[in-house]
Amino acid sequence: MNKEVNLTKRIKTTNGPRYCPVVLAANGRVKPDYVLVDNRPERHPEGCYYIEWHEGNKRRRRSVGKDASEAAAQRHRQEQILASRAAGLKVVEASGNGTLLVNAAAGYLSDIKKAKKPKTYAAYKTALDYFLESCTKQQLQQIERRDLLQFSDFLRNQKKLSPRTVYNKFENIMSFLKANNIRGLVAKNDWPRFVEDEPEVYEREDLDTFFAACDANERVWFEFFLKTGMREQEVMYATWADINLARGAVAVRYKPEYGFSPKNYKGREIPIPDKLVQVLKKWKAKAEPSCPLLFPTSGCKPKFDFLDACKAIAKRAKLNKDDFWLHKFRATFATWALWAGVDLRTVQLWMGHTDIESTMRYLKPNRSQAVRDKVNVMFD
Repeated sequence: MNKEVNLTKRIKTTNGPRYCPVVLAANGRVKPDYVLVDNRPERHPEGCYYIEWHEGNKRRRRSVGKDASEAAAQRHRQEQILASRAAGLKVVEASGNGTLLVNAAAGYLSDIKKAKKPKTYAAYKTALDYFLESCTKQQLQQIERRDLLQFSDFLRNQKKLSPRTVYNKFENIMSFLKANNIRGLVAKNDWPRFVEDEPEVYEREDLDTFFAACDANERVWFEFFLKTGMREQEVMYATWADINLARGAVAVRYKPEYGFSPKNYKGREIPIPDKLVQVLKKWKAKAEPSCPLLFPTSGCKPKFDFLDACKAIAKRAKLNKDDFWLHKFRATFATWALWAGVDLRTVQLWMGHTDIESTMRYLKPNRSQAVRDKVNVMFD
């Protein structure tokens, strides 16, 4: 489906009326009253703006008024509708005053799809699908507090979602409403509540057992997870260009060649311990020089089965494989860094968190034997 929408202006010329493309200013906005006539910009205050698009072989054209800003907004809205239809989303044409809720949802999802990762888009789409299912209102401007409270109840009692998932879906809808300039419908106490579980970290004894069951390659993979605190996809797409062995650091950065971007589009650098530097030097010495990836498959493709490998090692080590997953290495990295006295702000940067609260979750009590010895001394 053709999703392109053109913006023109119908002006008067010596040869009669003519539809001419608009002129864009340096900031990308439509320059009021200016159009291209035979590829030359000319000022024409007369006439109306029109949007044009194709539906199959048919060209559609609609007047969108004399205001350049409103015309540009109408063009963007039509692009959203076409993109939503192409993505298989339900779109209803507007009628009456206000914006139809289904259209607002479709437009918002179209924007999310352009700007966010597929997993993020999928999460927002599910939340909006549930909201449209639970809400009886037709227009966006009709939504009120009771609709949002009803949505929470719908997620809990009909969809049987966990408290944390209910909160996440509710948060998605609040972001959708905020993007449409709708705020202040609910108070703080109206938000769904959940118990924030303490992040689980590996015990050192379990890690010793786990690494003892690793072969040479597996040990390098999971030492890297543990000693960098990087996310799964960050490790999957790590390249030798990211590793600075001289300074002992690894960078997380945008890699268009793999279609990878860091979470929240935030690059960062993480210092790595000397022991890992020595491991990586040996790893590099036997790596295929023509392959840029740090942990490639035999065909120089990103490795996608780290989790399966982790579970298999845990089973081999006679540990409970349900207690082993990749994010737990990341949680362990953050917690051990904080226990070692690294300040919160620095750990936040290493982890790539957008807010300090996310990092503070890992500021948990130290339950090591050394701490127990101190407790025992207190009451000796």
